[in-house]
Amino acid sequence: MEPLFPSPASRPSILARMTASQTELRRIMAALQERGLTVEAVEDGALVQDGDARVALFAEADHRGGVLVRLHLDLDLYVEEDSLPDILMGMNLLNQGLDYGALILDPLDPEDADEEAPIAFAVLGRSVLWLPDLGPEELGRLREHLRRFEQEVTETVERTLHGGSGISA
Repeated sequence: MEPLFPSPASRPSILARMTASQTELRRIMAALQERGLTVEAVEDGALVQDGDARVALFAEADHRGGVLVRLHLDLDLYVEEDSLPDILMGMNLLNQGLDYGALILDPLDPEDADEEAPIAFAVLGRSVLWLPDLGPEELGRLREHLRRFEQEVTETVERTLHGGSGISA
């Protein structure tokens, strides 16, 4: 039986994992382009566009085998810390209805703000998918997960913002 936390000696080095991650990322990017998506390489990941939405995609080798794919969807929504209690309750309710991702708060860089200004947070969609390999079947599953994640998060947020219920609990 494989240990839950392998010893550091049994894991690949950081450099080996980074090189493997870049190779896997390139394979994922090529597969998504073949499936009709617009894919652009960025610093340590890729931006994937299908229609109007752009999803940031990051891939890394899993030390137990396979690949972890992380998806981030910037919703262009921002909240200040004084409204966090209501926002957190609303996000909790919204997350209960999401199957392919979750809404999270990401603190904005305080360097750009006045010291006395309240802390602001971006509302993001986030999803993680483990692929046992990068074969055609798993890459097709990634493509479908990406589509459903973007659609589900975008529709939920739009329905909440444009509907009568709002995001407060």
